[in-house]
Amino acid sequence: MTPVTSKQYADDVSLLMVLIDTNPLFWSSTAAPLSFAKFLSQVLSFVNSILLLNQLNQVMVIATGLNSCDYIYDSSSGPTTPRFDTLLQKLEDFVVKDEELNKDDSVDGIGSSLLSGSLSMALCYIQRVFRSGSLHPQPRILCMHGSQDGSGQYVAIMNSIFSAQRSMVPIDSCVIGSQHSAFLQQASYITGGVYLKPQQPDGLFQYLTTVFATDLHSRSYLQLPKPVGVDFRASCFCHKNTIDMGYICSVCLSIFCKHHKKCSTCGSAFGQPQTNVSASNQKTKAP
Repeated sequence: MTPVTSKQYADDVSLLMVLIDTNPLFWSSTAAPLSFAKFLSQVLSFVNSILLLNQLNQVMVIATGLNSCDYIYDSSSGPTTPRFDTLLQKLEDFVVKDEELNKDDSVDGIGSSLLSGSLSMALCYIQRVFRSGSLHPQPRILCMHGSQDGSGQYVAIMNSIFSAQRSMVPIDSCVIGSQHSAFLQQASYITGGVYLKPQQPDGLFQYLTTVFATDLHSRSYLQLPKPVGVDFRASCFCHKNTIDMGYICSVCLSIFCKHHKKCSTCGSAFGQPQTNVSASNQKTKAP
C-alpha cells in the first residue's frame, strides 16, 4: 500500500489523518455509547502514542461536523504533543461555527456528518505533503465515525474512496455508533484498510492502539480484523435510498430506483424499460 517507495523516510514513518465525528445530534442521543469528553480523551491519548512511536510521525486531526469540516490540529506546525485544553477549545470553536451555518445547506437533513468533506480535506492535505518535498511519510486515514450514513453524500464519498485507492492511501474505519456504516465498509475494503466496530467502546483506547497504531509495513506481520459482510449496495440519486436493483444512466452512470423519462443529472432522455417493451411485443405476436 506504499505510494512511492523512493520518496519515503522509512517503512515505519506514518502520516495519520484522524477524522473525528463532532455531530452534536449523535453525541447527545442514546446511540452514542460513551460521552464525547471520554471519547476525545481516548483519541488524544492515541494521537500522543502515535507521535511517541517515531519522532518523524505526523498527525493531522480533522473535525467532521454537520455542515462543515476543519483542521483542528497539525503536529508539523504545533507542539509535539497536543494539549487537551487547546484541542478542546478548538473543537468548541468549530462546533459553534458549524451550528451557526444554515442547516438547510447541509448535505441531507437527517443528522449525518459531512464525511465526504473531511475525506476530501484529508486527501488534499496528503497530496500537498506528496508535493512538498523529496521525502514524505506513509499516509493513511482513520475515520472515527458515529453518525448514520447520509445517502446524499454517496457520490462524493465514492469519489474520495476511488481517489484514495488510486493514491494508494488506505482508509481505516472505527465505527462508534450502534449501526455499521456501509460507506466506511466499502472505503476500508476498496483501499485495503481496516474496518472495526468496537464491541466495548469504553475500552476505545485499547482498540486504537492494538489495531490502528501499527504502521503499514508492520501490518503484514499481524492478524488484523478482516472485512465480513461488506454492503456494496448503491444509493439512488432520486430518493437517496439504498437499493438492490435499479436503473443506470448510460451517459453519466447515475442510479435511479424507478424508471424516469429523463436523467435528472445530465438530462439524457431514457427509453422505455425492457420489461414493458417485451410485454408489448408478446401482445402483438399473440394470434
